[in-house]
Amino acid sequence: MTELTNKGYLVSQVDEIQPVPCPCGSSRRAFRMPENDTASLHMVEISEDAKSHYHKKTTEIYFILEGEGEMELDGETIPVHPATSIMIYPGTRHRAIGRLKILNIAIPTFDPEDEWFDDED
Repeated sequence: MTELTNKGYLVSQVDEIQPVPCPCGSSRRAFRMPENDTASLHMVEISEDAKSHYHKKTTEIYFILEGEGEMELDGETIPVHPATSIMIYPGTRHRAIGRLKILNIAIPTFDPEDEWFDDED
């Protein structure tokens, strides 16, 4: 749940947000609301069948919290483990491989209309 305040900040209890399906597994999306177009934060449980996708407008920062695996970025695979951080620019095809828990910061705020798959272009 995200609490709106009139004090110049927002507060979100991410572990209380209902997870939603995403190409990577399931995501708890904080700060995603019409009043905020700056950025959103997602706590994502990566499943082993994450689907490669990209964004045309969104930059994402992945921060690995738990697990070990790989990130596939435009066909290149790099190993990841806790505290690995990756900035993914618009147009970069990406997916996580393995069971991971990550924080994902979407800039600007996540828009489901900006999630693209090569079979949908």
